[in-house]
Amino acid sequence: MNEIAVLGNGRVGGSLAAALTRAGHQVTVADRTPGAAADAIRTARIVINATPGAGSLERLSALRAELRGKILVDVSNATTDGPDGLPADLLYPGSSLAEQLQEALPETRVVKTLNTMLFTVMTAPGALTQPPTAFLSGESPQAKQTVRDLLTDLGWQKEWITDLGGIRTARATEAAILFVPHVIRSSGFAPFALSLAR
Repeated sequence: MNEIAVLGNGRVGGSLAAALTRAGHQVTVADRTPGAAADAIRTARIVINATPGAGSLERLSALRAELRGKILVDVSNATTDGPDGLPADLLYPGSSLAEQLQEALPETRVVKTLNTMLFTVMTAPGALTQPPTAFLSGESPQAKQTVRDLLTDLGWQKEWITDLGGIRTARATEAAILFVPHVIRSSGFAPFALSLAR
């Protein structure tokens, strides 16, 4: 059992919080009211960033003291929006939100994962017709192992999880968001995820 703070109470944060609670973790969800995030983080070992990626860096940088020594699981993608509200361009080309967060929060262990799929797959990976892949990026092997265990609690089988290496590898998975608007326009909001075929 872990004490987990989920930042963001939209579809992503809400579904992750519910699934992790069902798995036996103690989960606190922080909404946007002043002080809510800081209060939730203080008692947590693991913090999940499920806030909109375009504002995540500013929002989390302001919580640097509270995030010291924590594992920060970043599931967001930082993009500009197109006229239809779907992702258009990367906000940090040549970098990634995860790298920016790790640089801004040097005493926090950032792990990027679950950002290459429709949010429903994050907590129900077995619902797809073929196995999806969850990628891990981060500098701390111990933090990545903790996140790997969380993914297992969410229904991810060990062979579906691929550790890509350091935090710099997050720029590859974050760039995959550029597939999303095209997939949605062609197929609708049906659950999908990137998958490595071997």
